[in-house]
Amino acid sequence: MESQIQKLHQLLVDKKISCKSLIQEKLNLLKKNTHNTVNSLLDDLALELAVKVDAKIASGETIGLLEGIPFGVKDVFMVQGTRTTASSELLRNYTSAYTATAIQKLMDAGAIPIVKENCDSFGHGSSSENTVFGAVKNATDPNLVAGGSSGGSAVNVAKDYTVFSIGGDTGGSVRQPAGYNKVYGLKPTYGRISRYGLMAYASSTDCVGPLAKSIEDIGILLNTMSGQDPKDQTTYTSEPISIDSIDNADPVTSVGYFKNFIENDAIDPTIKSEFIEVIEKLKSEGIEVKELDFFDSETLVSTYYTLAMGETASNLSRLDGTNYGNRIEAESLKETYALTRSENFSEETKRRIVGGNQVLSQGFSDEIYLKALAIRDQIKENFEKDFKEVDIIISPVTPIKPPIIGSSLKDPLAMYLSDAYTVGFSLGQLPTLTIPQGTVTGLQITAAKDRDEVILQFSNFLKDVI
Repeated sequence: MESQIQKLHQLLVDKKISCKSLIQEKLNLLKKNTHNTVNSLLDDLALELAVKVDAKIASGETIGLLEGIPFGVKDVFMVQGTRTTASSELLRNYTSAYTATAIQKLMDAGAIPIVKENCDSFGHGSSSENTVFGAVKNATDPNLVAGGSSGGSAVNVAKDYTVFSIGGDTGGSVRQPAGYNKVYGLKPTYGRISRYGLMAYASSTDCVGPLAKSIEDIGILLNTMSGQDPKDQTTYTSEPISIDSIDNADPVTSVGYFKNFIENDAIDPTIKSEFIEVIEKLKSEGIEVKELDFFDSETLVSTYYTLAMGETASNLSRLDGTNYGNRIEAESLKETYALTRSENFSEETKRRIVGGNQVLSQGFSDEIYLKALAIRDQIKENFEKDFKEVDIIISPVTPIKPPIIGSSLKDPLAMYLSDAYTVGFSLGQLPTLTIPQGTVTGLQITAAKDRDEVILQFSNFLKDVI
């Protein structure tokens, strides 16, 4: 699909549509939608900004490529003056005091936020069911989950309620719902985009990622949001991606895949057969395809969740109703803290806090947490070795198809295992893109650190191959 951003930009420049009418059209769709993607509409802000864009066009001024383009924001990002709830009871009425760096960069470029999007509470989940606003419904089949935790963001893009949306990816929270709803979803190289203003889940793997309907739009958004930020010490300066180079790149010559992902009893037979077909098509194009060895799924999932739960327990310790949030008074301060947290956190969030405190506690941290850190180092070393042999690694996004709404809540372990093919790349802090092709839940394209451009180029190549 051609760039929606470029198409709408040209329509605005040619005065074939007005920005106000475009924004109002999307707001109307969001109001009517039955997929439960909306936590709050930013209609007043959006229409106010739209009028300014129309005035600029009417006066003959040049507008930027993103100016007037409506987008969605996962409800874990701060946008000053708007409610930022993290889909939780604790922050249901919290109003942001500032705007996240990534969102501010988009707004500085003229893009217009129109909706705060439903998601798993604090990013805790793989189905967008762990939310006080009700489960998000899959864009194709409303009986199925939308994936998580950025489910509302993926569905809004898939249904054309937003031109693009911005999600957060910790262990697959952009890539997995992108696959479930058949759109593009990028987890960039860790540190390429500032995390400032994104509610922290697991700080060592949290990434800001765009969801859109074209590779070109993903590239435009990545360029806009990237860059060093003094408010996030993990960020770095990266070279902008040439959008023209996406179409005119030298072909990739070698591709790898993890054979234990495919030779696995847990993988859905359809996803397995479709992935094997992709491998055969790549070989027919003259691309060298190599089988690679990797850690088994259980090790990847347990390592990721050990570290993620430890980090989220630490990050969420600040939320006790003292400075902000829904405070529930009790007879003592200690009881107030306990009651506030137990009543306002979801069952899944409490499960992760308890698990995190367990692995960080004396007597367990050496045995569990430090061991997980050591395995993460081994995973990174494994990737370094792999990318000396191949240019790209491809994999299924998930081992399973989207489950029926309600089933994941009954089996948290199955929900964790659905992340088996995404968490390894998060632990390696690598750039990874879900594309809506190849298998029923898409394909994952991964390259070495800071080679985000390569995955966009290869994904563009795949459009005509598979």
